[in-house]
Amino acid sequence: MDESPHIRTERPEQHIGVVVFDRAAKRNAFDLAMWRTLGAVMRRLSDDDGLRCVVLRGAGAEAFSAGADISAFEAERGNREKEDHYGEVTHEAFQTLRTCRHPTVAMIRGVCIGGGAGIATMCDFRVGGESMRFGITARNLGIWYPYAEMDPVVQIAGYAVAAEIFIEGRIFNGTEAYQKGLLSRVVPDDQVESEAMALARRICEGAPLSARFHKRALQRLRGPLPITPEEEAAVNDFTRTEDYQNAYRAFLAKRKPVFEGR
Repeated sequence: MDESPHIRTERPEQHIGVVVFDRAAKRNAFDLAMWRTLGAVMRRLSDDDGLRCVVLRGAGAEAFSAGADISAFEAERGNREKEDHYGEVTHEAFQTLRTCRHPTVAMIRGVCIGGGAGIATMCDFRVGGESMRFGITARNLGIWYPYAEMDPVVQIAGYAVAAEIFIEGRIFNGTEAYQKGLLSRVVPDDQVESEAMALARRICEGAPLSARFHKRALQRLRGPLPITPEEEAAVNDFTRTEDYQNAYRAFLAKRKPVFEGR
C-alpha cells in the first residue's frame, strides 16, 4: 500500500533524522495510512547506521499530534474485525518507536493528545513547551487503551499519574506534565525546537554503540508484560459496547456523550 504523504522525513544534520507529522489542517491527527507509514519509516531509520538520534515532531506550532482522526473511525474502525486490524497496525507503529535502535526525541508543541501522547511516551526523551496540552482521552469515547501502550506511561510517571490520565482524564499543560515526570524538560514555547535539537546533538556527541546498548538494556530490564494473550485480545471488546457507539456518534454531532455502562 502507498505510504501516506502526511508522514515525511528530513535529515537536517548528518546524524539526526527528523520525522514530521504533516497534516496541520487536522492538527496532525493520524488516519490508518499514517500509522502504517510511521511504522515503515521508523523501521527504515532504525536500520540506518549513519543515524545517532531520531526526532519526531508535528508540522506547525499548534500540534504535535491530536492522536487518531476520529472522523475516519466509521471507515477504519467501529466493529471488532476493523478494530483488530487497526490495533495491529497501531501497535506495530508504536513498537517501532520503542524498538528503534537510535535514541528518540519527541519535540512537543501545542496539542499532544491521545495517540499523539502515545507516540511521545514511546520516545526516550520528551521536550515540551509550557503551554502544550498532554493527555490520553480514550475514556471520552469509551475506548480501552492497549496494555503495551499504557505501560510506558506507568514506567515514566508511575501508577498515580497513569490513573489521572486514563481514569480521571486529566489534560496537563507543559509545566504540569514536567512536574508529573511526563516530560524530560519543559521550556518556553518558542524554545522547544532549539532545545529538542540541542538535546539530539548532545546525544550524537556520545558513542552511538553505547547509546544503542544502554537503550536496549533499559528496555530489557523492564522485562515482558505480565499479560496473557486472552487479556491482550480483550482490549478491543469495547467495540461491542453501547457506550462506545453512543460516544462516537456524540463526537460527530459535537455534543457531550452520556455513558450508561453498557
